[in-house]
Amino acid sequence: MKKITFVLILLFSHLLTAQTAAEIIDKNIELSGGLTNWKLLNSVLLQGRVTLGINDEYPVKIYQQRPNLTKTVITINKKETAVEGFDGAKGYAMNYATNKIQEYASYVPENFDSDFIDWENKGFSAKYLGKEKVGDIYCHKVELTKNVNKTLYYFDSKNYMLVSEIKRDETLFYSDYKKVGNLLMPFRIESSSPKKDGDYVITINKIEINKVFPNNTFKF
Repeated sequence: MKKITFVLILLFSHLLTAQTAAEIIDKNIELSGGLTNWKLLNSVLLQGRVTLGINDEYPVKIYQQRPNLTKTVITINKKETAVEGFDGAKGYAMNYATNKIQEYASYVPENFDSDFIDWENKGFSAKYLGKEKVGDIYCHKVELTKNVNKTLYYFDSKNYMLVSEIKRDETLFYSDYKKVGNLLMPFRIESSSPKKDGDYVITINKIEINKVFPNNTFKF
């Protein structure tokens, strides 16, 4: 009898944890614009400045379109240069050794939506890991797992906006949220990596949504 009771307690505890994680994710989606509005989002154009290293700062444009099309363009000496992208069939990125753009057969495009949009249908499991401080912000810590891949998400415990995202090889910080149409989006994104060789800060000054891009936008 004791053994059965203990198993039931463990099962209930697991369900409660999963429910809490789901509630936090749902709250983030709801307060940042709602699931319907996020699913109506088909394209994004972000414009701002990117800081690489300590002092290297350049104007940047980031084009994104469903399902996984993307292109990042920076302006150097008044000339726009594509540095990374995926055109639906091919992935490409700047080879800084040769200073030329080249195709990468192993390029893995990211989905247009974040993983926690429809996370269950995508095959993820969610776990609530309690509260943890990120800088000066107390956050809800949620782990999404699919196969062997795990990502940690930190949501502000007061407003449920995403504060940080920790992947295997990159940590992202989001801040300066502003309204774009019906959606709340971060206007500052910081990236850091264990090797510190690809760190950057993007300060966004303009976001346009649901633009119709020319057919050749994502080609290189």
